[in-house]
Amino acid sequence: MSRRSGFGWFELAIGIALIALGVLALAKPALVLTGLVFIYGIAAIIMGVADIILYIRVERFTGFGPVISLVAGILSVMCGAMLLVYPGAGALVLTLLFPIWFIAHCISRLAHLPHIRRAAGKGVYALTLIISVIGLILGFMMLLSPLFTLAAIRCFAGAYFILLGANGILLAFSPMGTGR
Repeated sequence: MSRRSGFGWFELAIGIALIALGVLALAKPALVLTGLVFIYGIAAIIMGVADIILYIRVERFTGFGPVISLVAGILSVMCGAMLLVYPGAGALVLTLLFPIWFIAHCISRLAHLPHIRRAAGKGVYALTLIISVIGLILGFMMLLSPLFTLAAIRCFAGAYFILLGANGILLAFSPMGTGR
């Protein structure tokens, strides 16, 4: 029977990928919207898979949190696939579905805060709480103002991906990320 190495390699890879996507979004303002649609489609799929894996890891716990993670993961994968399949409709998708994805992902993380605190400690708990609240605020701002979404998506989405990546890297080094 093979045994895990005791390190959260998947969380580390997701964290590094999200930081790279965030830096790219901030550093290349001349990227056309289609390029952003493709990048965010990939990020949505990555985050959706991460949420589904989180559901699988915490399904033994009862309560609302694990189900929210599964639903958020499925929504994320669906949004990401839609962005990749229909890049021409990306502007509309970004202004309508991207905020919903932001909100769903943040609610999923907030629902898991008790498990994160117990498994990863107060530092990762606090960072996850802060990132999730910021993400909820940004998600609702984008939902209420689609023009704001189009104008500012590169800046705050890039910064948010960097924060999510940092959080993923921290989780990789925590007992929760390592499966211990």
